[in-house]
Amino acid sequence: MIANLKSRIENIFSFLCLVKSILILSLFFLSCATNNSNESDIESIKVDLTFERFDLKFYNQKPDVIPDLKKEYPFLFPKQFSDSVWINRQKDTLQILLQDAVIKVFDNIKPLEKKVSNLFKHIKHYFPSTKIPQVITLTNNVDYQIKTVYADSLLLISLDTFLGSDNILYEGIPNYIRKELDQKYIPSQIVEKFSAYVIPSLDNRTFLAHMLYEGKKLFLQDLLIPHEEDSIKIAYTKNEIDWVIKNEVYIWKFFIEKQLLYNTDIELVERFIEPAPFSKFYLQLDNESPGKIGRWIGWQIIRSFHEQNPNFPLQKLLNMSSQEIFIQSKYKPKR
Repeated sequence: MIANLKSRIENIFSFLCLVKSILILSLFFLSCATNNSNESDIESIKVDLTFERFDLKFYNQKPDVIPDLKKEYPFLFPKQFSDSVWINRQKDTLQILLQDAVIKVFDNIKPLEKKVSNLFKHIKHYFPSTKIPQVITLTNNVDYQIKTVYADSLLLISLDTFLGSDNILYEGIPNYIRKELDQKYIPSQIVEKFSAYVIPSLDNRTFLAHMLYEGKKLFLQDLLIPHEEDSIKIAYTKNEIDWVIKNEVYIWKFFIEKQLLYNTDIELVERFIEPAPFSKFYLQLDNESPGKIGRWIGWQIIRSFHEQNPNFPLQKLLNMSSQEIFIQSKYKPKR
């Protein structure tokens, strides 16, 4: 009798496991079908976007083009500077060297144009009122702090900051900055700038709020450039991605044990949020870690919230307080 009861329990347990497996597979395929349907809808969105090569119109041209360019692009010519300044810039040896490098790397702009067009299809899908901007390419003295400028109806892309991390013109720039000076990061950079228009500013100054603000921006990248690898979205190498995945439990444990989540010390932003060669735990492992680890953790918390609430409205999520998101995310680092 006991043997029969044990057999029945085992059969019931096996049945429940089978039902669970079928349910998980069903949800997986439903999710895939929904995502494919979304992508199909997004692909059909009409976006009229072309790159205007200001860099080509300005360099390797005669000085007499300046007056016409000033009329066409008045926002690129501050009034306090006379035409002689722009004529001298056309002839400047360093500027010509930069432009020659740009022409070599971006001789065919169409693939990039297609990528950016696809990005704006996704933006129009999730934020229908967004205007398709006028896109202008230029050079800007390799100012890697201003690689792109997004301002509602205008998008400027400094091509000289995307020549490839090994370009000789970037010698002397720290490696953690150089690695992002590649055209594969252009869509990600645009999303970063676009985020400022749809994500409210910090609701408080805690470390948690900073992490989730950055996490929201990275979650937008999941939606707007879904086919890109995580390494592109956060600008990590493959080894850095592997490291944060492997050590996510220990990173989170460190933040909890040190009671950092609700700490408002601005130094935490510099240690764990801002771009840097490594994150500053003040431990032996520092040199092994990538910078911006707080952004990575914030991203995983937002992803966890989305997994718990898959149909939650996007704009409502972007407007939510860090505390609400954290509680409802039920975040636990993956082991």
